[in-house]
Amino acid sequence: MKKTPPILDIKGLRIALPKGADRSFALEGLDLTIEPGEIVCLVGESGSGKSLCAGAIMGLLPVPHVHIAGGGIRFMGDELVGKSESEMRQIRGQSISMIFQEPMTALNPQKTVGWQIDEVLRLHTNMNRAERRARAVEMLERVHIPDPESAYNAYPHQISGGQRQRVMIAMSLALSPKLIIADEPTTALDVTTQLQILKLIRELQEQDGAGVLFITHDFGVVAEIADKVAVLCQGVMVEQGPADQVLNHPRHPYTQALIGAVPALTPPPVKPVLNSPVVLKGTGLKKTFAARGGLLSGKRKAVVAVKDLTFQLHEGETLGVVGESGSGKTTVSRIVTRLLECDSGKVELDGKDLLACTPRELRAMRSHIQMVFQDPMASLNPRKRVVDLIAQGPIVHGADPAKARDDARRLLELVELSPAAANRFPHEFSGGQRQRIGIARALALEPKVIVADEPVSALDVSVQAQVLRLLADLRDRLNLSLLFVTHDLRVAAQLCDRIIVMQKGEIVESGITAEVFANPQHPYTQNLLSSIPGRDWTPPSFRTDAA
Repeated sequence: MKKTPPILDIKGLRIALPKGADRSFALEGLDLTIEPGEIVCLVGESGSGKSLCAGAIMGLLPVPHVHIAGGGIRFMGDELVGKSESEMRQIRGQSISMIFQEPMTALNPQKTVGWQIDEVLRLHTNMNRAERRARAVEMLERVHIPDPESAYNAYPHQISGGQRQRVMIAMSLALSPKLIIADEPTTALDVTTQLQILKLIRELQEQDGAGVLFITHDFGVVAEIADKVAVLCQGVMVEQGPADQVLNHPRHPYTQALIGAVPALTPPPVKPVLNSPVVLKGTGLKKTFAARGGLLSGKRKAVVAVKDLTFQLHEGETLGVVGESGSGKTTVSRIVTRLLECDSGKVELDGKDLLACTPRELRAMRSHIQMVFQDPMASLNPRKRVVDLIAQGPIVHGADPAKARDDARRLLELVELSPAAANRFPHEFSGGQRQRIGIARALALEPKVIVADEPVSALDVSVQAQVLRLLADLRDRLNLSLLFVTHDLRVAAQLCDRIIVMQKGEIVESGITAEVFANPQHPYTQNLLSSIPGRDWTPPSFRTDAA
């Protein structure tokens, strides 16, 4: 009986980088096989070559600067290297599908969600318009988007980040492809949605025998879903094997360092900060986003993002705000910093209501409350040098420009970057370094409160561990108060003294982190904690600071 060929068989793949890059090859001699119904997790830090591997399979490398310099890629026995663009176009979407990491970049901002799913079906099937619409709504239901009919008529900017990622996944799965390449598809998703998506991908495999190449830096996800794990370091495969072997008995020091950096689910010991003064207080906050839409795009319902929310943040405390995508976490962070006006309520900083401030008063108050954004590249002006980005706030508030720039260089040292970085531009740094620059910029005005909106969600596990240690160290040294928004409960366990759990704009549970984790009272909190990917996996005990 003839053996069925692997869905994907990569042999000796070499991808050349442009002259002047930090190394000659993004990948050097990669061998990787995916059998039908198998999930292979490709793990490694930023710059290890994971995403370029995916680009090579899809025929989406930015040639000629980055190109395949050797080796082969066989899909179901058919060699992909050397195929024309028109041949690859027939394969993409229908036979091989890719879930991209950044949905806001991959989705067309001028087209509705429904139009974009419909386009995939229109190009690759003979369905009529009504059938395509029904299939699109069905896919939105399958990826658990609330109110699929409303989401169908929405534009990408009108839905949350997690919901945008689910739209990408719905588009990718609509044609039941034989190979799914998932490039960090759950990075921006809350734990319950992560679990749903992982189950959905597993379900598709069982139905259609699909193979999955799952690119991730989250070892919790690896523990949850992987059949096989391959570890890349600077373009070289350093370890490969069954998931149980790699996760529990890693041989290579690099793999050990990555696993050692995985945040534990053990909350920090209780600190006496609850007896310190309250620096930030929210009372009765309410925010409703009005109904939108029109004749062409359809009507979207009004969304109540925050309902009668009240909280307190003490001096020197880290208060975590956790919940699923669409629970209102980011809305709260933007109301508190007055980047978004709320319908009613008060936000008091040292007893002064920020929401009642005049523009002049608000400018003065902004020096006391600063924000670290989720995407540092989107929040840093690409045309300004780092020293000017950090010094900008103090200069606007009347500081001497020369002194402000000297202080900016000292802040770079504080966030563990070289002062020589001051004259470089944001694009010259890694994601973790850019996040450190964002933290330095927030510290420049010597604030009392920092609001951090998912500041480590897109970072590698090792860089994430470094940034979390940095934030904890700065909080303790500078007596800062942190309002920390996150969907990652492992991160919340590491940094937060207390947490508030949000569901549909309301706080359903709050308390000391260790107590909430040990004995959650609300069914929603219990569901969140039980949905943490890899919750039952205990990383081997060789945690190192070198990670």
